[in-house]
Amino acid sequence: MATAIKVENLSKIYRLGEIGTGTISRDIERFVKRKILKQEDPFLKIGETNDRATKGASDIVYSLRDINFEIEKGDAVGIIGRNGAGKSTLLKILSRVTSPTTGKININGRVASLLEVGTGFHPELTGRENIYLNGAILGMRKLEIDRKLDEIIDFSGVERYIDTPVKRYSSGMYVRLAFAVAAHLESEILIVDEVLAVGDAEFQKKCLGKMGQVSRGQGRTVLFVSHNMASVKSLCKKSILLKNGIILNYSNVQDGINEYLVDINSLNKNTSYKDLKFEQDSVIHFLDISIMQNGRYAEFIENNLSLILSVSYIIKEKINGFKIFFYLIDKFDNLITQSFFNESEPNGSTLNQGEYLTEFIIPEGILLEGEYFIKVYSGIHDIRMCKPVEGIIFKINVVETNLIKRAHFPYEYKGLISLPIISNTEKK
Repeated sequence: MATAIKVENLSKIYRLGEIGTGTISRDIERFVKRKILKQEDPFLKIGETNDRATKGASDIVYSLRDINFEIEKGDAVGIIGRNGAGKSTLLKILSRVTSPTTGKININGRVASLLEVGTGFHPELTGRENIYLNGAILGMRKLEIDRKLDEIIDFSGVERYIDTPVKRYSSGMYVRLAFAVAAHLESEILIVDEVLAVGDAEFQKKCLGKMGQVSRGQGRTVLFVSHNMASVKSLCKKSILLKNGIILNYSNVQDGINEYLVDINSLNKNTSYKDLKFEQDSVIHFLDISIMQNGRYAEFIENNLSLILSVSYIIKEKINGFKIFFYLIDKFDNLITQSFFNESEPNGSTLNQGEYLTEFIIPEGILLEGEYFIKVYSGIHDIRMCKPVEGIIFKINVVETNLIKRAHFPYEYKGLISLPIISNTEKK
């Protein structure tokens, strides 16, 4: 199959703070060596990896470093990675918004890109005029744009405001029209950054459907940046995982997502608390309180796997009425559910001296995609409720990776959780 995009030894550096080398003599030296003598830029040698979480010794960083990959025509490829990994920089270079510092790019076909709200739009022009402007930038003739105009306006859903200057549009209207233009005009390559997050859920689903149609139905190449792994998995067959400006993984989309989740969970410092004590409970010594999934500490949770809150502790002397409480709360501070050990003993459990492990298990497929909090309390029945240990509030992010049961559901799945409800219809 023909190659749509080929990237060889691509690097992009930025100087932190001031622009340029700082002196005219250095600027001249850089110009002479790069442009006249065709030598390597001498100021590249002091660059360092772009790890935004650490303080570096140099004021020059690599946003991308030695990137190599090929994308075939008709492929839909997800670009994934943490914030600051270099995803947007890569798309800007491929869209020719900025140029690489080193390396070579071969692109076969016209590129339509949607990198940020209002990309390529002139604020003083109307929506209709901007459609023609974008088409002209892509090298299309007026007759070609005329054929697509009604379809673009209908898809965008801003027909009432199509003859209004776009500077008066909301960010959502901007994105609707910009995506409609990029997806419908005759380009061979469609590049979309995570601007779709500005739109509502209905429009996001509509956009994903259109990108799938563009890729599978029309044989056009799609590059898609998103932190929504469910969207990436539903649209793309391959993924490029970036970390600190380098490629960690370029393979099928499931392998890329799995490695992304492992990488992001490896940085998490708030999924395990060890060697904790309640000051008011000298008889209880908590050894470890952790969020676990698939045998590892986890903050980013895949909803097709069960989730375990693991609590290990030592009872120093016999306790009557002992309870451990578990609370699951959504990001709006709504209590979704609670449980305690042991619910079969409402007055609490009697525990003798020794070491214990209590686990709360949330089955797979219950949590919808989104952000949740887990709180842990301990108490003794009818005596007191202990406050949570300082800091024992876990934040978790659920990623929907199991799309099978909802693959053909045309609307956003709503609610606090997803219950395994069974429906049955019989003819009477």
